[in-house]
Amino acid sequence: MNTQAAINSYNKVGLESGVIAADPHRLIVMLFDGALLAISNARIKMQQKDIPAKGKSISHAIRIIGEGLDGSLDKKVGGKLAQDLSSLYGYMLKRLVDANANNDVNVLDEVTRLLTELKDAWAAIKPAAASAQIAQKGQMAYR
Repeated sequence: MNTQAAINSYNKVGLESGVIAADPHRLIVMLFDGALLAISNARIKMQQKDIPAKGKSISHAIRIIGEGLDGSLDKKVGGKLAQDLSSLYGYMLKRLVDANANNDVNVLDEVTRLLTELKDAWAAIKPAAASAQIAQKGQMAYR
């Protein structure tokens, strides 16, 4: 993951503070949270038939997923996994456009499920990454 790209993307999509102090792992969690919140807001606005607010929320989710999550992938270093994630993000973007055009709550729910699964998987790797860093620092200290 390109840390600077994640920071720039996060700032660009207008999410709240905490970026500078956040580690790269936390930045991605914040992007997932922001996209999920935007989709939740879109769902509410869709049900209220507030078309302008629905469109604004879906546009916000699209920017977070496209510029934030997909934009922070390092496709050279990440190989097939990064490419697959990028394709999945592209699918989500298309589905969000469909949801907006057709006022389809089910599509918003589909994208929410996909993002939640990715977020949960991402959150699950944090302890392993932290343990590996601690072990590596320990090994380095004894060389």
